[in-house]
Amino acid sequence: MGSRGLILTVAILALVAGACSGTRVSQGDLMGVAMAEPTPKPDFTLTDTEGERFQFAEETEGKLTLLYFGYTYCPDICPVHLAQIAEAFDQIPQISGQAKVVFVSVDPERDTPERIRTFLDNFDSGFVGLTGTPEEIRAAEEALGVPPSVKEGNGEDYTVGHTGQVFAWAADGLLYAQYPFGTRQSAWINDLELLSRITPEEA
Repeated sequence: MGSRGLILTVAILALVAGACSGTRVSQGDLMGVAMAEPTPKPDFTLTDTEGERFQFAEETEGKLTLLYFGYTYCPDICPVHLAQIAEAFDQIPQISGQAKVVFVSVDPERDTPERIRTFLDNFDSGFVGLTGTPEEIRAAEEALGVPPSVKEGNGEDYTVGHTGQVFAWAADGLLYAQYPFGTRQSAWINDLELLSRITPEEA
């Protein structure tokens, strides 16, 4: 084969490889805090706002999944996170139907199912709200590997210290990135579009 033929062959192979890997996502392309190595989705079971048991891994299988631990009385971080996610999905509606946003309350003492549902509906009625016993919530935190939430203060106006980032799994069931408080809206849109391209068939 002449040099010209060799160059043409290499070019064709490069194009084919690019086409085959076109929906792959490099960790370096993500604007959130990318995981050094994507990890499998944890499994835990809590109760949704309709009173039904919700097995996290099973109910979100094959979906782009965002998980956040928070509480409805949270004065700042929780509503900002949820508002940003809702706004991002408003700007890329073709992706919202492929996704599950799951909010786990870390304040079962005050967060009734009805209150959680009303709180989430302020952002998006499709967001899933979960609650459970303190022991079940602690088990969910342990399954994810985050520090346990802690009640801070006395009386009715107490706050709850909890992990402050949103966790994002692609449809292949792997955790690719975390999103701390202060993540820019442009980063959300960039990463949701990228993560939506990862399909279970690529696992």
